[in-house]
Amino acid sequence: MISFKDKKIAVVGLGIEGLSSIQYLKKHGAEVTELDKKQGEKYLQNLDQYDLIIRSPGIKPELLKIDSSKITSQTKLFFDLCPCPIIGVTGTKGKGTTSSLIFEMLKKEGRDVYLGGNIGKAPFEFLDKLTPQSIVVLELSSFQLVDFDKSPARLASENVAGRPYIAVILMTTSEHLDWHKDIKEYIDAKRNILKYQSSSDFAIVNRDYPASLESDIYSEGKVFYVSRERAGYDGCFISKDKIAIQIKGQSYDLISTKEILLPGKHNLENVCAAVLAATLAGVWKGNIVSVLKTFKGLEHRLALVREVNGVKYYDDSFSTTPETAIAAIEAFKIPEILILGGSSKSSDFTELGRIISSHKNIKAIIGIGKEWPSIRSKISKKSKVILIEGAENMKTIVLAASKIAKPGDVVLLTPACASFDMFANYKDRGELFKKEVNRLP
Repeated sequence: MISFKDKKIAVVGLGIEGLSSIQYLKKHGAEVTELDKKQGEKYLQNLDQYDLIIRSPGIKPELLKIDSSKITSQTKLFFDLCPCPIIGVTGTKGKGTTSSLIFEMLKKEGRDVYLGGNIGKAPFEFLDKLTPQSIVVLELSSFQLVDFDKSPARLASENVAGRPYIAVILMTTSEHLDWHKDIKEYIDAKRNILKYQSSSDFAIVNRDYPASLESDIYSEGKVFYVSRERAGYDGCFISKDKIAIQIKGQSYDLISTKEILLPGKHNLENVCAAVLAATLAGVWKGNIVSVLKTFKGLEHRLALVREVNGVKYYDDSFSTTPETAIAAIEAFKIPEILILGGSSKSSDFTELGRIISSHKNIKAIIGIGKEWPSIRSKISKKSKVILIEGAENMKTIVLAASKIAKPGDVVLLTPACASFDMFANYKDRGELFKKEVNRLP
């Protein structure tokens, strides 16, 4: 057991996770110093005076110019201190939906389950409530995993949690290249979730994306695969419009895809991953099916806001990459009016432009933000899609969409970009979209 009593500890970064670290450490007797960039340029000086430095997710490890053995994070400490099994979920998109599905399935089973990490609560908020009979589901971002490791002593011990006994890698493409050095560092960070598993653990890998599929070699555990394109292996996949599970060569159909409330083909990948994780965790299939028939998804993730005069308005503000925008676009076959653009994440919009140019059901695009010209440049000049520009706030964006929308159309906020040029964050963007949609007569 790690003792924090009378230790001099600096917490760097005062976001939600940083503040929860401060509260937990003080409760356990540490002498805590709060460090944040708002304190000025020199806030990271004299780090050598502390016994331990706790890095918040937004802080790059290389910014802390001190012996790396003194640097840790709430994520790393939680894995060391947690007395119960942990299910870890990572990937470029789908982490929140998959983690929430697993949580709901375990809760339906009657387990003492907690949801945290990049979604829900910071893990330190519920650490003291955990018992060996509890189970934790953690959504883990690349920021949290970039320096995730285990000491040789803890690697040798099978009695500590120390690692996710079920590790899930979802769709992994490219993101956060404005934070990571390159795509390799980003993907390597995701793969850290697998690297410290033992032979008694389970790895769940999405085989429909090369970076995810090629991650299977990093786990010592039993590897299972999920796919909506290929079947016939141990894992969970789509077969003839059914969610099918195969374990040790024995397969069975669980539920028809038509009975699942979550929209979009991409969400079937998340469903497969959650179903498999819950199955491996011992959840009865009846409880898994019950959750799939009732789970409507998370806020700002392809969520239906309202139907107005026969037009459905969907909030997918969480879509901050071209890949997630493509997934949202392909979720519908009926005429679509898209809201695209925002601030930069150094994304490549070539494939998004190709999809827009080739999909005949895309009726119009409301182009917004600094990145809209970059997106527009990738759309074929032969495309007949109506391009509407110049909307400077959400009120004019929604009004513009409503004026050209006809009964049977879908208006889809799926920006493919960050939000910081026009909005506080993706949540603010989504909330304002919902507000304006709900004001439509």
